[in-house]
Amino acid sequence: MKGLFFLGLSVGSVAFIQAQNKDSLKVREIEAVSFTKRLPVAKEIINVQKDLDGRNMGQDLPILLKNQTSVISTSDAGNGVGYTGIRIRGVAGRGINVMMNGVPFNDAESQGAFFVNVPDLTSSASQIVIQRGVGTSNNGASSFGASINVISKDPEDTFYFKTDDSYGSFNTYKYSAEIGTGKFWKNRLSVMGRYSHIHSDGYIDRASTNLHSYNFTALFEEGKTRLRLMAFGGKERTYQAWNGISRKTWETDPKYNSAGEYTDLFTGETKFYDGETDNYRQNHYQFLWEQKFNDTWNLETTLHYTRGKGYYENYTRVDETDGDAIHYSNYNLTAPIVNGAPVDRTDFIRKKWLDNHFYGLISTLYGRFENMDLNFGVVANQYYGKHFGNVTGVYFPQIDEYEYYRGRSVKSEAAGFAKALVRLNNFEFFGDLQLRAINYDTKILLDGDGEGGNIKKDWLFFNPKAGVNYKIGNGKIFLSYAHAHREPNRDDLTADNRVKAEKLHDFEAGLEKQFGFLSVTANLYYMYYVNQLVLNGQLNNVGAFIRTNSGKSYRRGIEIGLLAKLSKQWEVSGNVSLSQNRNIDFNMKNKKEVKNLGNTQISFSPDVVANLGITFKPVHNFQFALMNQYVGKQYLDNTEDKNVQLKDYIVTDFNAQYHFKIAKNEVALKLLVNNLFNKKYVNNGAVYSGEPYYFSQAGTNFMFGISWKIQ
Repeated sequence: MKGLFFLGLSVGSVAFIQAQNKDSLKVREIEAVSFTKRLPVAKEIINVQKDLDGRNMGQDLPILLKNQTSVISTSDAGNGVGYTGIRIRGVAGRGINVMMNGVPFNDAESQGAFFVNVPDLTSSASQIVIQRGVGTSNNGASSFGASINVISKDPEDTFYFKTDDSYGSFNTYKYSAEIGTGKFWKNRLSVMGRYSHIHSDGYIDRASTNLHSYNFTALFEEGKTRLRLMAFGGKERTYQAWNGISRKTWETDPKYNSAGEYTDLFTGETKFYDGETDNYRQNHYQFLWEQKFNDTWNLETTLHYTRGKGYYENYTRVDETDGDAIHYSNYNLTAPIVNGAPVDRTDFIRKKWLDNHFYGLISTLYGRFENMDLNFGVVANQYYGKHFGNVTGVYFPQIDEYEYYRGRSVKSEAAGFAKALVRLNNFEFFGDLQLRAINYDTKILLDGDGEGGNIKKDWLFFNPKAGVNYKIGNGKIFLSYAHAHREPNRDDLTADNRVKAEKLHDFEAGLEKQFGFLSVTANLYYMYYVNQLVLNGQLNNVGAFIRTNSGKSYRRGIEIGLLAKLSKQWEVSGNVSLSQNRNIDFNMKNKKEVKNLGNTQISFSPDVVANLGITFKPVHNFQFALMNQYVGKQYLDNTEDKNVQLKDYIVTDFNAQYHFKIAKNEVALKLLVNNLFNKKYVNNGAVYSGEPYYFSQAGTNFMFGISWKIQ
């Protein structure tokens, strides 16, 4: 069975295939996307309406992208709703640069991309551009595994009203309504808005999710000028499910969730705290100005502002292993006197807050000449955030919502880049130079429970890139090299102020070619890292993985994508990634010694990831698809200890769509069955005291949806 997957076959898996697919739905050509298509980098350009709409029924974007090349997606709740993650080429989300219309989406401090903050994002997107490896210069931190740019869709030219509703396993449902005015005011202005509500009880016990999201877009077009105002965001409340469970518990009770568990001091009963939740609201505002000066020069400038605020709440037990966390002294509180004696410990309820602002300007000038394309860009962004925590004693409350720590952080970034693509006969030569300066300043204003740190850091990075395309008929071969740097995040620095910035040398060679009914892409890569920050398998107190510099390491492999249009009814597509991901002379540190383990496999980096997709269209408006993913074995840390190894697995999903019209109304019925064969598997985990902890994934589950569009 596994051997079949080495043929490499996922639905909509490669950019070249989709660019050649004549059945692709039309989307407006974005200047940045048009430029990216011609570059000598490994990439995929996804038409959201064609490739993802049939499966977009409430699951987060990482889950919808799980069959793309070299991608592994994870879900804390086990069913793809709520907190989800994505890894590309084994690199976790903090090493993947995510942008919304070219605006950085990764949190400036943690570098994480939290898609739960913008639920149902896919419903307002037109294209998603994935560049694997370093790719080309972009905004925000450098790409150390890939970059993802989500391009929002424009309002339509005519009036419409659309609803998307779905329901499925674990009481998961989505209600969404969208309206567009069409063009008015002398055919120059158009407006659209969307609101969505998503709820799920989750596969894991109490891993409930309650999400709200919105998108508003106003577009003004006059001559060579386009002005677009966007406001989008969401509000989330999720019950925590980031602890994981032991292997023994997974075997007997895979849905168990320890979050919020405590023992009642008076009754001795085991209970679960209802407020063990994560609560966050995030609003994005973008003003985009596109100005075409003439047939040669075009300017795109974006002003952006992101506002985020929220907290996670948890019950801290007096009987926890980390006993120091429940001393009154840890919270700058005086122990109360009960029956004449001080009570130095008790259960506490904590709320840890984030209150942040992110704003800036991004401007890019495009020049298109007969034999040369030029691209110049400048970026200036700043993040201002506050961290603070409130605590309340459970059995001996001293004061309500007492603030026990506070800190503030400022991170400023300025960057500039210049790109050139020069055509000479069948050759295209590419060059890209980027200079990026970062200043990070974080301070403790009120010290409590060891939160935060006093850190001032400056980095100046020079990131050159070069490559060449050689056209061969209706395809091309390419070679490229990219050098990139990436600064540590807040957690890295507060854990060890001596942590080093990462460096990466990325070598890529690729082929994109059409052979009649068969489209092929192939990509060889070698990514050599210095001081790569790899996951050590351990989690911090908010479920985020702890990282450590690994010295020298590399990721190398081959990625192959295929699309075979066998007939009007049958289509086979897919991809395979065969790789080696190794630490060189890895040193493991503990309290007593530093032990050299030699060359070890990098954590969470399987050697094989493959997808197979088969699509059958009996009639033009009816479609069935089977999507299969195989993921090879992977380790939860960097020791190659088989005790902390995740087994390989194969998961199959089924998708059906039926489109029809009632009068002028467009109706679509959708069915998605995940894990069709009820495979019991784990795709994510952690290590506690040398033992593996798992994040269980759901068995067979389904979603049914209906879309109704009135025009």
